[in-house]
Amino acid sequence: MAGAGPVGLTMASELARFGVSVRVVDKASQRTDKSKALVLWPRTLELLQELAPVDDFIAAGQKVVTANMWSGGASIAHIHLDVVKSPYPYALMVPQSETERVLEERLGSLRLAVERQVELVRFEERGEKVASVLRHADGREETVESDWLVGCDGAHSAVRHGLGMEFEGDTIQNDFVLADIHVSGMRADPPELNIYLHREGVLVFFPITSTRYRVIADLGEAKGERPADPTLPHIQAIIDQRGPGSIAVSDPIWLSAFRINERKVRDYRRGRVFLAGDAAHVHSPAGGQGMNTGMQDAFNLAWKLALACRNICGPDVLDSYSSERSLIGDRVLADAGRLTAIATIRNPILQTVRNTMGHMLLGLAPLREAMAGKLTEVSIGYPGSPLNGQDAGGLDGPAPGDRIAPTADGTRWTVGDAPRFMLFAEAGDDTERLCLEFPDLLDRKVRPALHDGGLWLARPDGYTAAATRAGNIAVLADYLRALRPRSESVSS
Repeated sequence: MAGAGPVGLTMASELARFGVSVRVVDKASQRTDKSKALVLWPRTLELLQELAPVDDFIAAGQKVVTANMWSGGASIAHIHLDVVKSPYPYALMVPQSETERVLEERLGSLRLAVERQVELVRFEERGEKVASVLRHADGREETVESDWLVGCDGAHSAVRHGLGMEFEGDTIQNDFVLADIHVSGMRADPPELNIYLHREGVLVFFPITSTRYRVIADLGEAKGERPADPTLPHIQAIIDQRGPGSIAVSDPIWLSAFRINERKVRDYRRGRVFLAGDAAHVHSPAGGQGMNTGMQDAFNLAWKLALACRNICGPDVLDSYSSERSLIGDRVLADAGRLTAIATIRNPILQTVRNTMGHMLLGLAPLREAMAGKLTEVSIGYPGSPLNGQDAGGLDGPAPGDRIAPTADGTRWTVGDAPRFMLFAEAGDDTERLCLEFPDLLDRKVRPALHDGGLWLARPDGYTAAATRAGNIAVLADYLRALRPRSESVSS
């Protein structure tokens, strides 16, 4: 596996947890020391709870439950994230350096270490293997054969280039500045996310700690080469012009100028090679979806690869990865681009229309809740997935492809270190027989039915696979049999 950022560390840890032999290489000498991707959303935390103690991430971060939007000192909207039904109803602001630290420690606890200063230089498929050439720090080259190769190696992915896949999209022709700095004068306690819509451009404050913030500002239309990285006085001047006043900045940790790329591959898989995270999609930081989307790519693929490696499931399970996650990538790309376009409007008349409409629409509770669900990613689902089984029409509860919300106390979906499906039903002889028929595919613990009169089968990642009415358990048995490798399914 190539790449040891948050996506690669998540993928490697999940595979190792499931007992899959993994090598993970990264050409960097150490993990990042920058804040970079800053937020872990509730849906990602729900998935992480099975991999590592979420308390470790919480200890390294800052919970934020409110996002505010302002213009000219007037409030446009207050969006409360604690309306989402999740054990983690907040944005957890964690510098990427800390996210990587926690994930790498978890990887170490699984007796696996990142091989650093080892670069993937080329690869090719050879029958049922992938032959990869790795270059070590001393220049030595090594050829490794593996069953699969996963590229989690970022926007300049060597794996994507090796596949010859086009990274379709554009660069937004606006310049932006970023500052990871200490701030005094922000009045919110606890800290909140604040967006200031100013005639000269948007200004955003993301709290990292009570005094440390990520600040992003739009500088307007790009002209020529990317501008030089900003200075602290430059950032102070932007805040004085666009912010609420009485804010002073100091002790810069990271100052950078950047432009936004919006690009994506069409397919996340070719043969025995997969792409995940920024290797497959990059987009605007608006909404903070990038790292979370990549980590959820990893959670989606890892359980499928583990079942395929053990020959428990046939190829259809792996085929679903690209169709499911590419569609999510398309939606994230579109949503982030739309938010960026709205935030960077420069026409004064359109700015007035934007602010007025935003205040009116986000004043409606259903729209605020819908936006919170989209931001926190709890609304993500796979309604068109090829893995979806029967849907009992008219049955209350989640339909195939829908997320099954964890309980308020954070009860885990799966048990142990195997990626098994889960049955939500009234326990009885028929459920016991089903569990005995599929011991390597279905968890023995039968969970309470999600609503009266129904049976639900959930995937290892907590999405509904099939739903039917009580007494119809043969439908779920047929679904599980269809997941088997074809020769086994026919013989059984």
